[in-house]
Amino acid sequence: MTDPDFVKGNVGGVYDDRECSCPREFYQRGEINTSLFFEDCVRSIDFVLAYRINAHEPTELENTEKRRVFEANLISQGLEVESSQKDQIWFVKIHAPLEVLRRYAEILKLRMPMKESLCNLRISERSNRLRNAAHYLTNKIPGMSVVNRSTKSVFSSLKHVFQFFLRNIYVDEEIFPKRAHRFTAIYSRDKEYLFDIRQDCFFTTAVRSRIVEFILDRQRFPAKNQHDMAFGIERLIAEGVYSAAYPLHDGEITETGTMRALLYKHWASVPKWYRYQPLDDIKEYFGVKIGLYFAWLGYYTYMLLLASIVGVICFLYSWFSLKNYVPVKDICQSGNTNITMCPLCDWCNFWDLKETCNYAKVTYLIDNPSTVFFAVFMSFWATLFLELWKRYSAEITHRWDLTGFDVHEEHPRPQYLARLEHIPPTRVDYVTNIKEPTVPFWRMKLPATVFSFSVVLLLIALAFVALLAVVVYRMSMLAALKVGASPMTTSSAIVLATASAAFVNLCLLYILNYMYNHLAEYLTELEMWRTQTQFDDSLTLKIYLLQFVNYYASIFYIAFFKGKFVGHPGEYNKLFDYRQEECSSGGCLTELCIQLAIIMVGKQAFNTILEVYLPMFWRKVLAIQVGLSRLFNNTPNPDKAKDERWMRDFKLLDWGARGLFPEYLEMVLQYGFVTIFVAAFPLAPFFALLNNILEMRLDAKKLLTHHKRPVSQRVRDIGVWYRILDCIGKLSVITNGFIIAFTSDMIPRLVYRHYVNKQGTLDGYLNFTLSEFKVIDSPTLYSLAGDLSNITTCRYTDFRLPPSSPEKYTLSSMFYIILACRLGFVVVFENFVALVMILVRWCIPDMSVELRDQIRREVYVTNEIIIDQEAHRARFERAKRSSSVLQTPVDQDMDAASIQEPNAKFINIEKLLTENLTQIEMDAIIHGENPITGISGADCLDEVHKKLSD
Repeated sequence: MTDPDFVKGNVGGVYDDRECSCPREFYQRGEINTSLFFEDCVRSIDFVLAYRINAHEPTELENTEKRRVFEANLISQGLEVESSQKDQIWFVKIHAPLEVLRRYAEILKLRMPMKESLCNLRISERSNRLRNAAHYLTNKIPGMSVVNRSTKSVFSSLKHVFQFFLRNIYVDEEIFPKRAHRFTAIYSRDKEYLFDIRQDCFFTTAVRSRIVEFILDRQRFPAKNQHDMAFGIERLIAEGVYSAAYPLHDGEITETGTMRALLYKHWASVPKWYRYQPLDDIKEYFGVKIGLYFAWLGYYTYMLLLASIVGVICFLYSWFSLKNYVPVKDICQSGNTNITMCPLCDWCNFWDLKETCNYAKVTYLIDNPSTVFFAVFMSFWATLFLELWKRYSAEITHRWDLTGFDVHEEHPRPQYLARLEHIPPTRVDYVTNIKEPTVPFWRMKLPATVFSFSVVLLLIALAFVALLAVVVYRMSMLAALKVGASPMTTSSAIVLATASAAFVNLCLLYILNYMYNHLAEYLTELEMWRTQTQFDDSLTLKIYLLQFVNYYASIFYIAFFKGKFVGHPGEYNKLFDYRQEECSSGGCLTELCIQLAIIMVGKQAFNTILEVYLPMFWRKVLAIQVGLSRLFNNTPNPDKAKDERWMRDFKLLDWGARGLFPEYLEMVLQYGFVTIFVAAFPLAPFFALLNNILEMRLDAKKLLTHHKRPVSQRVRDIGVWYRILDCIGKLSVITNGFIIAFTSDMIPRLVYRHYVNKQGTLDGYLNFTLSEFKVIDSPTLYSLAGDLSNITTCRYTDFRLPPSSPEKYTLSSMFYIILACRLGFVVVFENFVALVMILVRWCIPDMSVELRDQIRREVYVTNEIIIDQEAHRARFERAKRSSSVLQTPVDQDMDAASIQEPNAKFINIEKLLTENLTQIEMDAIIHGENPITGISGADCLDEVHKKLSD
């Protein structure tokens, strides 16, 4: 618990270091965990460096010298270090004293909470005109008051039931209390009177670790030839000088009274999937960047609920209406005349259309009247999701005080400065007003950009080569299944060949992704980005572009190219002397659905397995390597309840600066599957919802259980990912329109029903979509027919003239009518959806009016507080200068104390408002002249009255 003497002491401006440094979580326990402190149990451990002695003696001598110089540089920056040894591993524990925290908080321009006594703000509720009008009418119209009372009674009952339901969904405030909103200001030692430095954990553990990491990243160490990159803890870890560098968790996941255990039990638990996330506590423990990721993931999952319900309803509609679909009955009913279809490959035999009965049923489940509605709905949903996220993000940004954060306030990356160390600073940054070196455009920037662009194009070409390999495999597989010793039916062969090719494609995706990630990071490093945010954005765009081509190339091929340019029997368009792939009689939509389902669901399932078991595997490997197997069990040891925290955290996996990148990438790729190709897979949102419910809790569990505590990082929003999501939403409108128009059979059905068939039914539609070919017109087909003289003609899916026509096998007029209708549908669909998206964006502002006014009010009040405090301080200094000649040495000492505590006037006001004073003490404050501040008692009393009236 907090010692009250710490708070009441230090009136002379000397702050107790223990009070300001120990993490807040310690005060929630009955007993302090000494393994989180130095040996004196006073100074907290803010960061830990670990290393092992190298068996090669010359290398170890060099590493020892690097460690000595590096740690000496840390001490010269004001940090305090302490070394310990355990199981042949050395641990260098680092503590940041208050003076270091104050100095670097000013350098980093951290926004810190102001004193509570300065932050009282009354927020008046905005009047509701509609409610006022309803109240007026209720009083004026006779009988309305009775109706109003009865309605309120019913509404109150429903409200109680609804609130009981919501209490089990919202965050439990008994476990995670709601945090009060505090005003913040950019920290400055000149304006330290605005901040309560002596408050318990004013510098939180997250802030302390961030400051220490900032220092660690910028300290040099000796290297051969004075290498420019001879600085920073990351470089030392890469060279094996240190093994790890990490801040500490606040305890074990089973240790009562720790935030880690609380989050593990009530947030990372899969059985608590229905509960809202405690975002404020996640942000306090892991930092803004990780908190914002889980906020976005939770909101995305919440919005998927609506899309999944609509998708399932559309699927059920297609399921129940299947029995009445005429073309399926024409194919499947045994009483109909057999229809002989032309071979699907040069080695395949003629086949009966009835073999595709099951295939036709599956096709209808995807290609039915509800498909258009669902595609329009998902375009509307994508826009609604992004607009509502911007609105929700504005609330989080305000709550977490990220409103005024500018990326240019970030300090340049140490790698960036190191590579420009030989260039004199010439450019003055327009935000920080600090001179920085400029990257030479012709000598460094342009060559790196051209090289990066060329390699990215090469990698994209490699993805298309992989696509070609999958196409060749699918064609070979289909031919093998049809021509083998026991040939399959056409429907089964198509499904099996498509499914196996999708699995092969998925394996190739993982191989190429591994190569893409490493190359993209190397290329981004060459581009010389100034800040970490700019570096991450550039890396994100590269990897996502490569992943986009990698994952979606095969899907785009099936959707828009497969079977579109094959020609016709007797005159096929060949590539490398081979026929192109063809679609079945119902089109390629079913194959597209199979490809989507296997890649999307298979990728999600495989990633989930990796996320669960891979960290456990690497932890076990690491524990064996460092000889910590006896510590691998998380159950507290009754014989040693105070195991060293720095020792137990060492066996955990590193999270890394870009640990969130694969998590975002996985979700954004999923978002593409849900929106871009949703017309071909209506159940995609449902499978995405199931995956995300599990993903959210597994990510939390992985972060709390298997990884070292990440260093807090401050970001403004989800960064470039939002722009990628916005581009995906716009692309989805185009792709869904073209899939419905050109891949599905919806347009031919509409043309047949309203233009060809006068009764407006689909009777005869199957024969309408098939063209006829005379076998004798093609030597290849004639040789395949052999002695089967009964096969004189075969059918194929196209709109061409029959053999009896003078212009046989040329495109018919119906083909051009349907083509015009397809293009017309695309134009109407695109414009209608674009209009809906514009309307949604116009109706939903990025920030609510109430939040905007509150932010303006808080900025105004904050500025007024600063101006008022500066005015008081200026008056003190003028009074001091004007009376310095008449002052005694004692008076001068008093004035010195007043400068050290310029906010003493407000401390006295707080005493009058909060403490139980005796009459003598109250008279001394109210009627006497304050010997420290020089403010008269009447002035102080006026301030009290003013504060009470507010």
